[in-house]
Amino acid sequence: MKMKIAALFTLAAFVLGASGCVTVSEEHKGAATGAGLGGVTGAVAGAVLAGEGSRTKGALIGGLAGAVLGGVIGNYTVDKKKDAQETSNKYAYSPSAGTVVRIESADAKPSVLAQGGTVNLVTSYAVMSPSSENEIAITESREVTLNGELIGSPEANVSRTPGTYQSSVPLILAADAKKGKYRVITTIKSAAGKDSRESSFTVQ
Repeated sequence: MKMKIAALFTLAAFVLGASGCVTVSEEHKGAATGAGLGGVTGAVAGAVLAGEGSRTKGALIGGLAGAVLGGVIGNYTVDKKKDAQETSNKYAYSPSAGTVVRIESADAKPSVLAQGGTVNLVTSYAVMSPSSENEIAITESREVTLNGELIGSPEANVSRTPGTYQSSVPLILAADAKKGKYRVITTIKSAAGKDSRESSFTVQ
């Protein structure tokens, strides 16, 4: 189930003081949200909201450099697409391999947009482990650069059971965002290893 929940700046401030842990109702399992802090590099961008028993736990951190992009980070969402067995079958996974993470796709949608538009950094990735009940600590990071200069690095520290997931982080551009081709490096990392994929979007 994919949910979007409105977030306020005050929520982000609250998370700073509450170790990034918020509980919401059962219906919001697997959902998360980001409250953008434009113009602040490395600032807390929002909180991950998780219902009891949810596999989404942690906080979405990282801001956008206002001098370069001038935008904000919108709602972070995550959706589980395949269970552990379906994922293991797809990759012919063997338990002897231990914990494995693999990015299936990483895209910027749309790939071309105008100033003031929204680009969604969408990633699909697989998590595999010997036990389907294992809770795996995962870091999802997106590093956004323009002409070699880092302008954004939203990151989510979450807990996943084995399966295939799709997550999205929207970047809402300012009306005067710099034009050019933005490079995005998406990395999914566990304690056992990591996988990275490059994508890009162009602001015209």
